[in-house]
Amino acid sequence: MDNGCRTIGIPPAVGGEAAQAAARGKARRKAAKVLGVLALAGVAFFARESRAGEFREPGETKTVALPGGATMEMVWCPPGTFAMGSPASEEGRDSDETQHQVTLSKGFWMAKYEVTQKQWKSVMGNNPSKWKGDDLPVENVSWNECVEFCRKAGNGLQLPTEAQWEYACRAGSTTEYFWGEALNGDRANCDGNYPYGTTTKGPYKAKTTRVGSYAPNAWGLYDMHGNVWEWCADWKGAYPTGAVTDPQGPDSGSYRVGRGGSWLDYARSCRSAFRIIISPGSRGDGLGFRPVSGEP
Repeated sequence: MDNGCRTIGIPPAVGGEAAQAAARGKARRKAAKVLGVLALAGVAFFARESRAGEFREPGETKTVALPGGATMEMVWCPPGTFAMGSPASEEGRDSDETQHQVTLSKGFWMAKYEVTQKQWKSVMGNNPSKWKGDDLPVENVSWNECVEFCRKAGNGLQLPTEAQWEYACRAGSTTEYFWGEALNGDRANCDGNYPYGTTTKGPYKAKTTRVGSYAPNAWGLYDMHGNVWEWCADWKGAYPTGAVTDPQGPDSGSYRVGRGGSWLDYARSCRSAFRIIISPGSRGDGLGFRPVSGEP
C-alpha cells in the first residue's frame, strides 16, 4: 500500500498533617509545571485526580491481567485539546486530513505496545499471524475479531477512536511524526526505500518486528508509526471543519479506519495524520491493533 514512567503524585503520609499538606502542595505544583511545559508544545492537557487523590502524569503505567494468563501494560493519556489532522502545508497530505481542534474531556489508558501474539493467543486461543513469535504483533486480524478480543479480555478494553489514537500518537507533538518531520525506516518499521522528508533511503525489513524495537514517544507508547496498521473504532467519514469534543466518527458507514502505517508501507503513510479505509472483515499481514480503556 502507498500509501515514551514516573508518577506525579502525593508522597506517602509522613510527619503529620502539616508535612502531608506540604507534600500535596509540592506534588500539585510539580504536576502543573509539567502540564504547562507540554502545553507549550501545542497541546493543552488538563490535570485529573485519581480516586486516591493523586495526579496522573502522562505516561503513568499500569498492568492488567488478561484471560489465559498473559498481561498487558497500559499507558495513561490525559484529557486535553489538540489539533487533529494535518496543516495545508504538510507535504504529501491527503484531502481527508482537514485540520481541526479536538478536545478529549476524559483521559484514557492505551496499550503500551501493539497487541502481541502471546496476548492474542492467551485471550483467543489461536494465532492467525503470518510471522510467528510471542513478542511480534498479531496481524491478519479483522476489525470484528479485534472487537471480540476486547470483549473477551475485559478490563474495559475497546478499540480507540481516531481522535484518541492520533492524540496518543502525537503525545504533544505537532510534526509529521512524534519525533520530527522525516522518516526513512530508521525510527519506525516501514519501507525505507520510499522515505519522507529526506532523500536518504533507509532499511526495509519486509516483515514485522518485535514490539518495542524502536524508541517510544513522549508518553511511552511504542510503534505508533509503522510495524502494523492499527484498527480504530470509527467508521470512515469526513472530518468536521470546526472544534469538536469527544468525536466518535459517523454513525454508520462501509469502511473502518486504520492508523499508523505498517512494515510494507511508504514512510508517507506512517504520518500521525494519515488515514486508511479498510473493510471491517478484512485481514492482512500488516494489520493489527492496540486497545484503550477508560477504567481507573
